[in-house]
Order: sequence, then structure tokens, then C-alpha cells
Amino acid sequence: MARFTLPRDLYHGKGSLEALKSFKGERAVICVGGGSMKKFGFLDRAVNYLKEAGMEVELIEGIEPDPSVDTVMKGAAKMLEFKPDWIIAMGGGSPIDAAKAMWIKYEYPEITFEEMCKVFGIPSLRKKAHFCAISSTSGTATEVTAFSIITDYAKGIKYPIADFEITPDVAIVDPDLAETMPKKLVAHTGMDAMTHAIEAYVSTANCEFTDPLAIHAIEMIQKDLVASYNGDMASRDRMHYAQCLAGQAFSNALLGIVHSMAHKTGAIFQDYGAHIIHGAANAMYLPKVIAFNAKDPVAKQRYGVIADYMHLGGKDDDEKVKLLIAYLRKMNDDLNIPHCIKNYGADSYPCEQGFVPENVFLERVEDIAKNALLDACTGSNPRQPSQEEMVKLLKCCYYDTEVDF
Repeated sequence: MARFTLPRDLYHGKGSLEALKSFKGERAVICVGGGSMKKFGFLDRAVNYLKEAGMEVELIEGIEPDPSVDTVMKGAAKMLEFKPDWIIAMGGGSPIDAAKAMWIKYEYPEITFEEMCKVFGIPSLRKKAHFCAISSTSGTATEVTAFSIITDYAKGIKYPIADFEITPDVAIVDPDLAETMPKKLVAHTGMDAMTHAIEAYVSTANCEFTDPLAIHAIEMIQKDLVASYNGDMASRDRMHYAQCLAGQAFSNALLGIVHSMAHKTGAIFQDYGAHIIHGAANAMYLPKVIAFNAKDPVAKQRYGVIADYMHLGGKDDDEKVKLLIAYLRKMNDDLNIPHCIKNYGADSYPCEQGFVPENVFLERVEDIAKNALLDACTGSNPRQPSQEEMVKLLKCCYYDTEVDF
């Protein structure tokens, strides 16, 4: 038996933020990030809509990119004091992911972060509050997913929390919010969405309900991502829907080792002055993982189907896989994303020598591989790598060398 779970309500279209006026409750807390929602007036609109609905409103502001365990604990403490019956998370993936984890701690104050990270092991929520997610970026799709990514900075590791309990009750997908994204964010979140859709389609947990969502998302992203990056706002609006479709697919079909590696490399080099941004990591690793997974005959056939829907040509699946890899690499070029860690600059742009020194990478690669194998996303990858293979794959992602194993 399998399960397919999405938010009960999904409001979409320009101006759909106004749906907040219809919410029923006494107190709402709004969780937001670094200020773009305030700067562009969306936070004020959300507060006013909730007040129009008769609610008292409290803010948890300043949630950082790659939110920390400490941020989660502080936010939950504020919720325990305010006692909201609605948690509204607004912005990119970071404030929404943080709010999901705060929600767990608010409902179960004694739970530890380690217990939260037990895959599909969270107790029943909604005893104190319901959850609404409002996305402003077009990539993570956390507004419709059963996942949250929280960083333990003491270990330099991003941990996925995975449980259908944290699937939001309501998602608001208003493209007005996405039109405020800076260009670099468009690129990174867009390739995150492409990775979600491709990994969901080849995942061992794919099914008839997830496949159409994944394929249509891929078609839309192929058509609209580069145009959105180059400033076409109609494409920007469509990308906001495409990433949401990809999220609906992967929340139910799960992901693979592109995400496992991205989770474990994102913050591990922070002592050298930067993070490898999640969407950029996915973009760099995806072509390598496709080459690795395509050694599995079922995965190779499914990559061939993706290539067919993208109209890439190819006389057989081997050729289709090569054309798919080449297309994705060209997308990275068009979006100014590097092809490997060695050429990943501290500003995320391609450069001759990136911020991660070769000797540091080689010192840490065994531990990164070990942690990636333990990541929640590894189990649904179509080909299960050994420790040795994961190390080799990570080295290919560092040097941009061919995957021939």
C-alpha cells in the first residue's frame, strides 16, 4: 500500500494571498525571513487579511537562509508563549521549513531535534494549530511537501525532516510573490525544481499519481526557466506553478542521491567562508547522478521517457540519456551555474578556483559520503551506491569528470 498526500486546499493565481481573509481562528503567527516580504508589502497584506478575519497576529521575523536548530527552538518557544491556532509561513523555503519544525516543537515541547529527524516518525499534529505555507520562490515547493530541511551548524550538516504530518493544511501559490525574486535565486530555485521532478520520476517510489505531475513539471521548466531568468514575467508566473507540481510529485514519490549529496555538502565547508547553495548543488550534481543511475536498466528507460517528453531526440535510451545530460549542462551554462564544486565560487558563480580547496574536499569526502548514504533521500534512489561508489561520485562532482562506474 502506498500513500499520496497533499495540502487539503491549494489557492493559486494572482492575488490568491487574499485567501487568508477566509481563515477561522483566534491567533495567528507569521514566520518570515530576511525582509523581502516586508519590503514588497506582502507581509503587511497578510497581517491585514488575518486581522480582517478576526485574528490577533504575532510575527517571527528574520529566519535565516538554511535555518538552524537554534532558530527552530527559539521560534517554538515564542509559539508556546503566544499559543497560535494558525501558523502562517511566508517566503522562500527557509522560513517555511523552519516553521514546520517549530510547529512540531510547539505541539510536542518535549520532542528533541533527533526525534524530529526520525523518518516518518512524528506524532500526530494539529492538536494546537493548523499550518499554511505561502511560497515566494519557485523551487523548494515546501508549501506542498512532507519535508523540512534544518541545518545543524555544529556538525555542518543539513538534516531532512520527513513526515506526512508536516504537509501543510493550506498552500497559497501566488505568482505575484515570485516576481520579486532576484535573478540568481530564479536560477537556483528553478534547477532545484527540475531536480525534484527528475528524481521523483525515476525514484523507486514513483507511481501513476506522481508521474504525470513530474513529467508536466519538467516540460514547463524546460519551457520557462531560462526565460524567467532572463526577466520574462509570464514565464516567472508559470515557473511558480511548475515548481509546485514538482513538489507534489516528490513529496509522494520521494527523491534520490542528488539531494542526499546536496544536503551533506551544503554547509560542510562553511569554515571556508560560504555555503554551496542547495539549488546550485542540485544543478551541478544532477548530470553526474543521471549518468550513475542510468547503469540501472529501469532508471535508464525512465530517463529516456523524460528525454522524449523534452523532445531531445536519440535513437535509443543510451543516446537519450546523453542528450538529457547535455541539455541539463547547457541549462546550467544559461543560468550561470558552475558544473562542479572545484569551480564553485563563494558567490555561487563559476570561477577558475572555487572556495573549497582540493585538499579540504579530499580530507572530508569519506565522511560526506558516509553521511550522504544515511540521508533520508538515499533509500528511494534507483541505484544504491556503496561507500566507495559514493566517494567516487562526489569526486566526479568536485572535478567535473566522467561517471564511468
